[in-house]
Amino acid sequence: MTVNHWVAGSSPARGAKIIMPIYNKDNPDPYKLSRTRIENFCNCPKCFYLEEKLGISRPSSFPFNLNNAVDELLKEEFDSFRNSSASHPYIEGAGIDAKPFSHPEIENWRTRNKGIGYFDEETNFFLYGLLDDVWINTKTDQLIVVDYKATSKDGEVSLDAPWQISYKRQVEIYQWLLRKNGFDVQETAYFVYCNAIKKNILFDNKLHFKTKLIGYKGDDSWIEGTIKKMKSCLDSDNTPDSNKNCEHCRYVLKANL
Repeated sequence: MTVNHWVAGSSPARGAKIIMPIYNKDNPDPYKLSRTRIENFCNCPKCFYLEEKLGISRPSSFPFNLNNAVDELLKEEFDSFRNSSASHPYIEGAGIDAKPFSHPEIENWRTRNKGIGYFDEETNFFLYGLLDDVWINTKTDQLIVVDYKATSKDGEVSLDAPWQISYKRQVEIYQWLLRKNGFDVQETAYFVYCNAIKKNILFDNKLHFKTKLIGYKGDDSWIEGTIKKMKSCLDSDNTPDSNKNCEHCRYVLKANL
């Protein structure tokens, strides 16, 4: 399929195609890798290799329909302030000098099968991700990556759990993609974290949330080195070792006993 959603400064030669589902180093067309697939490599090179080169995917997870519903509601709510001089009450309440960013590509950046992308000539990879939102710092004019999260847990939400490294890498990849497209991006990203309240409240066909904005200072310096490692991994004829902490690989190993 021909590329129809390149952003300024990111496109390869005119008429280039993005790809076959299985990696082939002899194929001259750019190989398309989403933010999720970069995360797969970070989690387990073996699982990444099996999926990208041999077409053996991990089992699919169940869809997070309630989380997706929260995402859609938040997008609609922040969109209502996107072309306004006012900012959203969550942003004002957190004392952040920002408002939702208005840009002609904002909807493409958030739309499945589009997103914001960058073509890396060295690896011949087209890397892309789907943003939840982008704000703009009203003092510095820097863009701010924003990601929506929903959960239901006792106590305050945070980014302290070891598994939440994936959340941090997620916003760092978005920051990197925006920078590669020529935007000045603030180091601090924000998570709009919605925590459903489970106790001492009448359900009445409604979910009640406590929403918290959590700032995170991103560092995208790991990304370009990781992309080169992904290229070396896929160009190799040898399946890499699995991550010892990979649940999928541990399951397969035990199932074969």
